[in-house]
Amino acid sequence: MPQTLFGTPHIHFFSLVIIGGLAGWIAGMVMGWRHGILTNILVGIVGSWIGSELAAMAHMFPSGSMQQFVAALVGSIIVLAVWRALEGRAGPRWLGPRW
Repeated sequence: MPQTLFGTPHIHFFSLVIIGGLAGWIAGMVMGWRHGILTNILVGIVGSWIGSELAAMAHMFPSGSMQQFVAALVGSIIVLAVWRALEGRAGPRWLGPRW
């Protein structure tokens, strides 16, 4: 039985990193938000999990690589949208004492 991560069947860790990185990068381009490669991979992995869970709730189970990529991309866009909304709520960032 292959190793699974976040309940995503048939995806090994290496392919999860590649699919996650691509999904995070494309989601960043769609949202107009640039990040580093590590952030893209993390956003893509979390987005893959969220996209897979949303697909399962809709009774659609991504089976091929392209379907898993689309689920990861949709989840990554959701992650970035939530991140942007939370960042906007935080207000201005404190930059230190003003002398």
